[in-house]
Amino acid sequence: MLPSANMDSPPISDNKMDEPSPSVAESALSKFEDRTRLLNIERHVSCEAKSFLDISLASRSHHYISKHLENVRIEDVPEDVGSPVKGSFSNTPNLNSFDTHLIRTEAWEALKRSLVYYRGQPVGTIAAADHSEDALNYNQVFVRDFIPSGLAFLMNGEPEIVKNFLLTTLRLQLWEKMIDKFKLGAGVMPASFKVLRNPITHREELLADFGGSAIGRVAPVDSVFWWIILLRAYTKSTGDSSLAEMPDCQRGMRLILMLCLSDGFDTFPTLLCADGCCMVDRRMGGYFIGNVSPARMDFRWFCLGNCLAILSSLATPEQAAAIMDLFEARWTELIGEMPLKVCYPAIEGHDWQITTGCDPKNTRWSYHNGGSWPVLLWVFTAACIKTGRPQMARRAIELAESRMLKDSWPEYYDGKLGRYVGKQARKFQTWSIAGYLVAKAMLDDPTHLGMIALEEYQQTQPCLRRSSSC
Repeated sequence: MLPSANMDSPPISDNKMDEPSPSVAESALSKFEDRTRLLNIERHVSCEAKSFLDISLASRSHHYISKHLENVRIEDVPEDVGSPVKGSFSNTPNLNSFDTHLIRTEAWEALKRSLVYYRGQPVGTIAAADHSEDALNYNQVFVRDFIPSGLAFLMNGEPEIVKNFLLTTLRLQLWEKMIDKFKLGAGVMPASFKVLRNPITHREELLADFGGSAIGRVAPVDSVFWWIILLRAYTKSTGDSSLAEMPDCQRGMRLILMLCLSDGFDTFPTLLCADGCCMVDRRMGGYFIGNVSPARMDFRWFCLGNCLAILSSLATPEQAAAIMDLFEARWTELIGEMPLKVCYPAIEGHDWQITTGCDPKNTRWSYHNGGSWPVLLWVFTAACIKTGRPQMARRAIELAESRMLKDSWPEYYDGKLGRYVGKQARKFQTWSIAGYLVAKAMLDDPTHLGMIALEEYQQTQPCLRRSSSC
């Protein structure tokens, strides 16, 4: 989701001397502004102590990275280092250490209460524990929603919960999967699952949902990719590769690859949903600039894709810096009063009704149509640390801390600035809680970034061996 479709150049150009043409994302943002602003942004690296871009993450173990980062402390970075839009942070609330400790303690207690047990072992966390609303499917364990929970447990030294989750979902991958008489690919994992007690055998059993109960009844294609991300995080965190090397895990990964490499993967009707991209338009997928469909390109900003592009090193260091510059320059629009905007700008007028199927949650500046989602704090914080700008993450976290506990950890916020609790937002949303905990853990110990981020791809020369026939 880079702001520019040209991957050979930075997506946002801000060098006034060269006078480049404005990028697509800048044009889209400016088009929907109420006022015109000229910003001269000087690209910079905020963390002067040590650049995280210089540290190899993916090829090193978590413990190896710790040795290289043990002298780097987020607290050592001055608050005003390299912030070209300092005024945009002026309203950031200041909480004392006791307040933040209380919020964190409450968050951990809420996360532990959300644990789901299967035959005596924790296997995941429910989506939300809001007892004031009908459960719907929020009382199930969602594969996507558990990712920040799993990362929080890993960073807290509790890997067994994550291991149980990975093995449980791996078994569910083998189930026959049907949606409206349409058979899904063998590699697809469930959107969610729940634990039920069989009234006859009195034993606990698992019931998986492969999209039939999901909003829009769409196949959960994103689940397999989040599963891979969490498996890697588990391996990097524990230094234990035995789980990934198990025959069952190898088979699961092979099925995922077969699914991705199959003919027509990008045209299956059930895969044309942007479930994993947090997009509104269900007819398309979202990559880099939002959408590259030949029918209509979507030039809007999507937070998750841009942050993941940085963490996966799909974005070059220059492009990553440009993305973070855009965050700083457009702090009010992309962060607002509650981080972070899932996309910008919102679809307004009659377009939102056509594009979203008149979903009442998706009115302008709400839910997936420009709503503010606190869960995005963890990917934003990781991107900030990787690009050497931890002070941006700290300010966003302070904004969240000023309200999330008082608002009972909502699922999302409404309004152009994220000022209001979402009109249909669930309270005690687990991934909102976990996203905050992961963000705080990474600020406390930047070496946790090694679980998530990949280093920039370095093309290597293949090892040439003499043929056995020679």
